[in-house]
Amino acid sequence: MDSDYELYIKRARNEINLSKMIMIISEDDKIQADVFEMPADTYYSAVISHAYYSIFYMAKAYLLTKNIVTEAPEEHRKTYEAFKKMVEQGAVDVELLKIYQQLMMRADTLLKIFQKEKGKRGNFTYRTLPQANAEPAKESLANAETFFKHVNSLCR
Repeated sequence: MDSDYELYIKRARNEINLSKMIMIISEDDKIQADVFEMPADTYYSAVISHAYYSIFYMAKAYLLTKNIVTEAPEEHRKTYEAFKKMVEQGAVDVELLKIYQQLMMRADTLLKIFQKEKGKRGNFTYRTLPQANAEPAKESLANAETFFKHVNSLCR
């Protein structure tokens, strides 16, 4: 049976894989039409969100290898703070913390946008938001893969 930290690693890999699939679907109108029978659209916000969750789960996996457990309430904040403490102690490369910090803020920004735009479906700004997130989504996916690779090696 897998240990808890290995389950988090698998979940993190799953989130990256889902981000990649969503990216492909967002960039291929033919897949959307032929496979899903839906009009062309983009889902870059979901790519960013799933990339963030990959990083979150990898951070939790690493912390578990150090017998540090974070739980609700405020599990995301607690996980970030515990991971940050490991960085400050020199256990984790500072660059990995920067990646985690960047995506955590981006996910928070998307949540605020969602709250603000919830009642404004059909508004021009709401319709163009996903397309505007193409570059940040690509960056988030690359960051998640970097974070996964390096933190996974720390967990082993």
